[in-house]
Amino acid sequence: MIATLTTGDFIRRNGLIIAFAAILAIVALSAPTFLTVGNLLGVLRQIAIVGTIAVGVTFVVISGRLDLSVGSGLTFLSVLVVSQHNQIGPAGALAVTLCCGLLIGACNGFLVAYLRFDSLIATLAMLSLLQGVTIWYSGGANVNVADSTTWFSFFGRGSVLGIPAPVLLLVLGAAVAGFVLMRTRFGRAVFAVGGNETASIFSGIAAPRIVFATYLISGLATACAAIIMGSRVMGAQSTIGQGYELTVLAGIILGGTSLLGGYGSIWRTIVGVAMLGFIENGLILMGFPYYVQWLVTWAIVIMAVWIDLAAKRGRLLA
Repeated sequence: MIATLTTGDFIRRNGLIIAFAAILAIVALSAPTFLTVGNLLGVLRQIAIVGTIAVGVTFVVISGRLDLSVGSGLTFLSVLVVSQHNQIGPAGALAVTLCCGLLIGACNGFLVAYLRFDSLIATLAMLSLLQGVTIWYSGGANVNVADSTTWFSFFGRGSVLGIPAPVLLLVLGAAVAGFVLMRTRFGRAVFAVGGNETASIFSGIAAPRIVFATYLISGLATACAAIIMGSRVMGAQSTIGQGYELTVLAGIILGGTSLLGGYGSIWRTIVGVAMLGFIENGLILMGFPYYVQWLVTWAIVIMAVWIDLAAKRGRLLA
């Protein structure tokens, strides 16, 4: 017997895509330049940095934790990769930046997974620490890549067959992360820990090790985003990543990943981040003030979290 898919089932399974298409249609009707190739590629290039971080943080959120240090992590690592580029060259700068990203993730993971710190407190503390380290390291001054002809510029400014390099890097990273999350034993363990950590431990899963690994992935993703950021700007400043942690979390939540853990996917995170990017771009093209973007983002996050909690409780109100 072949199961039939009702209209309600179709909407529930594809609600995010339907909402995305509806938003694109509304903005396109209001701003004729919205659907031009140049504008679409420009938006995709912009969201690549947020999307790259969000891919890593999705692992953390699915495991039932948070990582609010990624904004300051992006700032520090962007300053680091640019300054190291000038001192030891692009290859060495990439290696140092990736290692430092893993180190930041390891510190967060150790505090949360093994010392049992609350993830909100631990990563907020890391946010503050990294911001202070950035100002100390840079002296509060902007840094710029000295050699404008370096191949380092490809990561943020290059393109392949007309497609911006940051977009290609995001797609590649998302494909690898999606495979790991959905097709490997580690990915299944992440879902198990986020869904019910106690039960996962009794099932033989080393929950602290899994949580620690998710923070390593988050730190590595932030380092990759910093490389793209530094390459795109060909410089960095001590506030360059300010607010990114909120945008990343908003995109993940909008994509349907549960803040309570145990549910989510990489592709839905990418769609959520893309929705935020295109909404912000559309508001600008329609002539709205810049601060309206933050108000709309607030409304989207509140609505998405409310729907998530309502789905867990089985009712809209407590």
